[in-house]
Amino acid sequence: MLIIKNKKIKKILSWVLVAAFLFLVGYLKSPQNSVQKVETPTATQNNLRVIFLDVGQGDASLVITPEGQTILVDGGPDDKILSQLGKFLPLSQKKIDVVILTHPHADHLDGLVEVLRRYEVGEVYYSGFLHTTGSFLEWFKMINDKNIQLVIVKEKKEIKIGEVGLEFLYPNHDFSGLSLKEAPKNNLNNTSVVFRLNYKQTQFLFVGDAEIPVEQELVGGQVDLSATVLKVGHHGSNSSTSEDFLKLVSPQYAIISVGAGNDFGHPHLRTLRRLERHGIKFLRTDEDGNIEIISDGEKVKIKNPQSKAR
Repeated sequence: MLIIKNKKIKKILSWVLVAAFLFLVGYLKSPQNSVQKVETPTATQNNLRVIFLDVGQGDASLVITPEGQTILVDGGPDDKILSQLGKFLPLSQKKIDVVILTHPHADHLDGLVEVLRRYEVGEVYYSGFLHTTGSFLEWFKMINDKNIQLVIVKEKKEIKIGEVGLEFLYPNHDFSGLSLKEAPKNNLNNTSVVFRLNYKQTQFLFVGDAEIPVEQELVGGQVDLSATVLKVGHHGSNSSTSEDFLKLVSPQYAIISVGAGNDFGHPHLRTLRRLERHGIKFLRTDEDGNIEIISDGEKVKIKNPQSKAR
């Protein structure tokens, strides 16, 4: 740990941090940072591919649309994301069309810094919430330096990427420029972007690390949460995936992104039991590795021959 004793240096660093935050707040509040439609090519194929990547104790998912566009949801805790992307994207591919950061905890964010270094990114979507970590400030600076379109999710809205819909369900109000002490329940998890990926008759629900208070708000708001596949919240923690929430989602499959032998006890036994009681088949990245699900628009199937839904 670096300990700074010089009072003058401390003062300079404090002013740098304040200036950085003022810049971020001003940028996030600007009118152009709203949810917009994404332009897409017209060529079409048949299937949607959704790959839940094994990035250890973290979260990252890659979506490849029928038209071949790419959506990356979170980036895991480190540069492992690059080798995992290399298994599904050709070496010649240098662009990711859309990146969605559900919330700026390190196990979702830090790998995205490496992604921004390696790939050309078309657009970034996130809640606008501020964080104080070096990786967050570096990530934000890279977005600005590379002139990447930053879109703040602050209302319920759906955008289209070819035949695929991105239906943003939460946040339903503006978090732009807020910091941790202003987070719901003082918990950054509850600033997570929640969205549903819609392809014809199939849906994939992503909830980041959103916990029960957010689930209750969505349930009470009579939001359509039904989905074919649920990306389980907060790595299977008992703080998410409540009974009422599961009843409304009623997925065929649930996917848990979690690291083997993690220190948090994820996934929690109570969460697994709830999934079992609801008759939901689940897979987990610590045991199944990368989990690829294919949708033809009417039904989904698990591609990985080594993966076995429990």
